[in-house]
Order: sequence, then C-alpha cells, then structure tokens
Amino acid sequence: MQRVNREPISFQDLLRLPGVEEEVQLRGKFGFCAFHGGNLERRTEHIGREAAIRANASFYAVVQPSGTRRHIPSKLVSPEQSAKLRSFINHCEVVVSLHGYGIRGRWIDLLIGGGNRNLARHVSHHLQQAIPAYRCIDDLAAIPPHLRGVHPNNPVNLPEGGGVQIELPPRVRGLTPLAKFWPANHLGSAQFPHMNHLIEGLAQAAATWPSARARQR
Repeated sequence: MQRVNREPISFQDLLRLPGVEEEVQLRGKFGFCAFHGGNLERRTEHIGREAAIRANASFYAVVQPSGTRRHIPSKLVSPEQSAKLRSFINHCEVVVSLHGYGIRGRWIDLLIGGGNRNLARHVSHHLQQAIPAYRCIDDLAAIPPHLRGVHPNNPVNLPEGGGVQIELPPRVRGLTPLAKFWPANHLGSAQFPHMNHLIEGLAQAAATWPSARARQR
C-alpha cells in the first residue's frame, strides 16, 4: 500500500492537487464530514455521504484520488481556505467528522471524541445499538490524545454547537479480508453488513438529535 505523505502542505494547496475533489451538500442542520476521504482514510467519505442521505443531513468531504495520500492534521483544515467548507460550517449546528485509524489491538474500537460531549454520548448510544460487536468509546481519557479531536481549530468544533470526531478502525469500514465474502457494488463493498450497520447507526443518531440540544456542550 502507498505510504502516507506527511510533508507539510497547506489545506489550500491540497485542494489544488490534481484529482482532489471537494463535495458539499447542504440539507439539514446536522452535518457529516470526511476531511481525509478517498485514498487516504478510505471509505470515510462514503460512510458520511450515505448517513447524510438517510438522515437528510448535510455533508462535506475532501476526496483524494488513487496515487495521492497527503495527510493534513484536522486543526489545519481551515474554512478560511475553502469557500465550500466555510459554507458547510456556517450552515450546520453540529457536525460529526469521520476518520480512519489503525492501532494494533484496537480493531473493534470506535473512538468518539470531539468537543460536544453530549452529542458524543448520543452518537455512542446509537452506534452501540447498531453494531454491538464493536466497542464505542466516548470517554476522552480512554482515547489516545492525538485522536481525541478536541483542538479548537479542528473544523468539527467550529459550528455553533460544536461536534464529534469518530475514528473508525479498518474492519468496520470493510477493509479486511472478512469483507470479501460479501459482493461489492460500484461504491466498493457497500453491502458489507458492518459498514451498513454503522451507516444506519449514524443516520439514527442524526435523525434523533433535537436541534435545541445542538447548542449544548
């Protein structure tokens, strides 16, 4: 697999690389996003897009093409450098950002960070019901510091009600040999039940989050 390129680059320059695409769909005030989608943290943009469609939520993603794996820390993904991201942040009351990670021994751990802890517990509850074979961890002390998503410049924390950052291991994204037993469609193993249940849990969390509570931290 192609190695991740971590050489410093601005968000604006990343968006100018050949084949890199931004997606934005403004619907409801609840938003899903994937800043590291495409070939970087694979299938995060598909999961967010599908959850947003099912919940009539808004969606934003940066999708890197095959051959490109440039990583920018979330705190440097700035709405000042993207009109599409700025429109998404200004439109949403709360946001859930989806990321991929891999740590040996944590193949079933969904790490639920971000600044809005009420929303984190709400999302955790719905995900645990949807995919009980996984562990939904919403205690920040149990999440590695670099995966907590609490930096004030992280775009997930910029909307009026803040947001939640979810780190997803490869298995739930359908990126292990287990997923090969299910037929793939044009979206890539989208019929894998773990990922489908994850998407449904996210959609349920969005659909049942009252707007009035979105301002609570």
